[in-house]
Amino acid sequence: MTRLSVNINKIATLRNARGQNLPDLVKVAVDIEKFGAEGITVHPRPDERHIKYADVFELKKIVTTEFNIEGNPIEEKFIELVLKNKPHQVTLVPDTTGQITSNHGWDTRKHASFLKNVIPIFKNAGIRVSIFVDPIIDMIEGAKETGTDRIELYTEAYAGGYKEGKEASAIAPYIEAAKKAKELNIGINAGHDLNLQNLAYFVHNIPTILEVSIGHALICDALYFGLENTIQMYKRCLNQTQSI
Repeated sequence: MTRLSVNINKIATLRNARGQNLPDLVKVAVDIEKFGAEGITVHPRPDERHIKYADVFELKKIVTTEFNIEGNPIEEKFIELVLKNKPHQVTLVPDTTGQITSNHGWDTRKHASFLKNVIPIFKNAGIRVSIFVDPIIDMIEGAKETGTDRIELYTEAYAGGYKEGKEASAIAPYIEAAKKAKELNIGINAGHDLNLQNLAYFVHNIPTILEVSIGHALICDALYFGLENTIQMYKRCLNQTQSI
């Protein structure tokens, strides 16, 4: 069964807009778990425009499901943050400073040496490591050589193709990437632009997906449907894929 991890960056963005503690990020995280999510994801960036580094310490105290911290390990501060909080999983993403959102995976060939050096830092601390990759076979094979536990497939291209009515061709490279990852004994996560329209089809065709991380779309849906109902709607997408 694919697990749902909710990225709460957008909750922090809303809170930061007024410079106060409304909405209360910690309470929202507690409620998200209570409403059925199996994980909480945060992606602190150096400018702290949404999740602040201090938030991570507070969330670590209360998260009872899976805690996943995303970020680029080129920042020493990020590495220290992860090691001090020891989440269940760290997802390494090749963001650049000031980037609005993640828009590509690691080149696991070009950055092989860097990844091979940084991944053991987290694994030696007992933290599972996932790295963000595009659905390219060579990048999956390169990921295996880095020693990562999992990959997170970057799904923007799939979401775009699905929206255009080209779901079969859009998902094809992801199916092949997932087959290769399974062959290499790498766990598979997925995320970026997955939503209520395209999620069930994706997981139905790639049942080996262990976890999806969803934030922006889920929070947007919650404006209309309410947070508890929205989380249940996403979980139904994950649970009812066999009926597609």
